[in-house]
Amino acid sequence: MFNKLHAVARQVNQVVVGKDQQVRLALTCMLAGGHLLLDDLPGVGKTTLAHALAISLGLKFNRVQFTSDLLPADVAGISIYEREKSEFVFHPGPIFTQVLLADEINRATPKTQSGLLEAMEERQVSADGVTRPLPRPFFVIATQNPANQVGVFPLPESQLDRFLMCLTLGYPDAAAERALLMGEDRRSMLKTLEPAMQPAELSVAQRALKEIHASSSLVTYVQALAQASRQNGLFAEGLSPRAALALLQAGRAWAALEGRDHVLPEDIQAVLVPVCAHRLRPLRAAHGTAVASRDLVLQLQKSVPV
Repeated sequence: MFNKLHAVARQVNQVVVGKDQQVRLALTCMLAGGHLLLDDLPGVGKTTLAHALAISLGLKFNRVQFTSDLLPADVAGISIYEREKSEFVFHPGPIFTQVLLADEINRATPKTQSGLLEAMEERQVSADGVTRPLPRPFFVIATQNPANQVGVFPLPESQLDRFLMCLTLGYPDAAAERALLMGEDRRSMLKTLEPAMQPAELSVAQRALKEIHASSSLVTYVQALAQASRQNGLFAEGLSPRAALALLQAGRAWAALEGRDHVLPEDIQAVLVPVCAHRLRPLRAAHGTAVASRDLVLQLQKSVPV
């Protein structure tokens, strides 16, 4: 059942060239049932990757361009009085889909950002005293621009913690960039993509992750990483229990894509930076960048024996 995910990866790699590792991590995130944050400069393919993933997985998706004047109701929906029915009728917003592409999420105000918290955690939306479930599976794939750019509102820690992974794409290498320049327009390619997998098959694969064995020693290793993040003096706050659970679940998904029925320490190490770097703030202001956070997470990994 996991073989079809490899077909999805091959198809996405035809659109987003030269980013095999990031595509594999993005699929790991979605297999683990988590939300994905793509943090990088404009123009490096974040939105294209999100589109290609949604189409290749056969998921219905909506795209919302986050701006400073966007309101929570613009995403969740609103109740409008209909005279013919003499009552208020709820009109669902774009969040009622299987994949919500939140483009440039950090250009919206904190009020609008916080409107996503319940949906991301509980897979439901509460409006006018009524709780409405979201479709399953449900993912938020958000893109954000670097914090030093004009007109951005940094995501609070509670929002960042809802994302299972945060990935950066970076500039393409020379060969990949030449393929982009000489090849077909990426938007045209998206229009011709066909699903390589169905939502029901993805749901079956997600449930099968429970069968991927994590030994007691492996759990001890995850615990040791979490404890070290709280005690080594590198970070303002350490990893929460939710982060440790996310790390273990992502490790299971990576192991499944590797074709194994058990988790190895190498699987945890493969997902450690994308799962943990956005959750950890460097203790010293001099290290207050995302790049520095990733470097410190690698230091954390080296400090904990397997």
